[in-house]
Order: sequence, then C-alpha cells, then structure tokens
Amino acid sequence: MNENLPPCPECSGVYTYEMGSLLVCPECGHEWSASAGEAGTDDAAGGEKVIRDAVGNVLADGDTVTVVKTLKVKGSPSGIKAGTKVRNIRLVDGVDGHDIDCKVDGFGPMQLKSSVVKKA
Repeated sequence: MNENLPPCPECSGVYTYEMGSLLVCPECGHEWSASAGEAGTDDAAGGEKVIRDAVGNVLADGDTVTVVKTLKVKGSPSGIKAGTKVRNIRLVDGVDGHDIDCKVDGFGPMQLKSSVVKKA
C-alpha cells in the first residue's frame, strides 16, 4: 500500500489504490483520475493553481481578507493582531508558502500565507 495516495474525495477513506491511471476507493467504490485528486489545482480552470483561505474560500486578486491569528513580525515589538483587515491583495508564487502579496496598515508591504487569512 502506498502512503502517498490521497484519501477518497467522496468518503475520505484512506485505503485508496491505483488501478491503471485511476485511483479507486474500496470502501465506497468511487473512481477518479490521479491528476484531479491533487490539492491546490482546479482542472476546470485549465490546471491553474487555486489559492484558498483558512476556511476554504477561493481567493482572487483585489480581495479583502482578515487575519485569523496573531502573527509575529520580525523587527516589530507587536505583531499583526488577529482581526486586522488587509485590502487589495495580490496572489503570487511566493517563497516558503507565502502566496499573498499585500500592504498591511502600520507595517508596510509584506507577504502572507493564505492559511492565516480568511476572505472578508
């Protein structure tokens, strides 16, 4: 059994296996293609990477987001507090999971991870 296979998208069963180019769930019988099971991509958009916030909403350029947990900022005695609104974000292919480019009031331009924000 390969531990790198994703769980079933229908029933979340962990006993998936490969059968040719398909992945199969023995618990519910669901079959899907391996490329459709990759997280972070949306095949309907032509394989384009989809960035989601902490609760699963799809983010887009120009959205307003709210920080969901207090973040430490290097060189600042206080961090970015939870509940801070960040307007006009830009989605980028950042370094180390930082995929939002924005300007935070009081801190200036920086990059954030989409896992610490939610769409406002």
